[in-house]
Amino acid sequence: MTTIPAVLVGGPTLYFTYGGYGFLTDPTFDEPGVYEGGSRLRKLTGPAVRPSALGPIDVVLLSHDEHADNLDNAGRALLPEVPLVLGTAESATRIPQVAGLVPWQEHRIGDVTVTAVPALHGPEGAEAVVGFVTGFVLEAPGEPTVYVSGDNASVDLVRRIGERFPAIAIAVLFTGAANVGAFDDTDLTLNARTALEAAGVLADAVIVPVHAEGWLHFSETLDRLIGIFEHADQGHRLRVLTPGERSDLA
Repeated sequence: MTTIPAVLVGGPTLYFTYGGYGFLTDPTFDEPGVYEGGSRLRKLTGPAVRPSALGPIDVVLLSHDEHADNLDNAGRALLPEVPLVLGTAESATRIPQVAGLVPWQEHRIGDVTVTAVPALHGPEGAEAVVGFVTGFVLEAPGEPTVYVSGDNASVDLVRRIGERFPAIAIAVLFTGAANVGAFDDTDLTLNARTALEAAGVLADAVIVPVHAEGWLHFSETLDRLIGIFEHADQGHRLRVLTPGERSDLA
């Protein structure tokens, strides 16, 4: 399998090269601080790497733009410098740089096919409160198939995605059990238990957890996620990245 070099910036922000292009997920480069809005968010940890130290950023994969833990001020300022920003159709109405995709729509970049896949940011019907979110699947000749979940909490959607793309070899899962109390105890992203369920429907895919640290509203730790996977004898499938260190996703 071809290796996929990567650097975890922190939170949901992952840089990796694929098919000759540099991809960046949900840019967050602010220092710690507080964001006011519908829900008050507190960022606890700054970026481990600045954009200038990552390498060429050819494509941003933006799961959604409404929440600062997925697109903060510095991340938003970066978008005009990026040749291609893929996101939801709703994001495209708010940010001129975004090329909006609907679920299952494809976008070609050279030999790379990026398919937008559905995501649900909370329980059924959450869109009315938190807005629409997208995930992405990347395919290219000679490259492993990569799934980036975005802020998705639905294992059923992961199952549908796995059925459409049975060759998924790397799954970048947004975890952390994000919870701001919008739906009582129901999380907005995968928690340790549902991340394990998602891994179970993705056959032998390497699981790369991101969105697991750095914000106060992430209600579960990365250590808990690791412990749950190890308890289920699935710890060998995890590829836990250290922020700021260059490594391979597979």
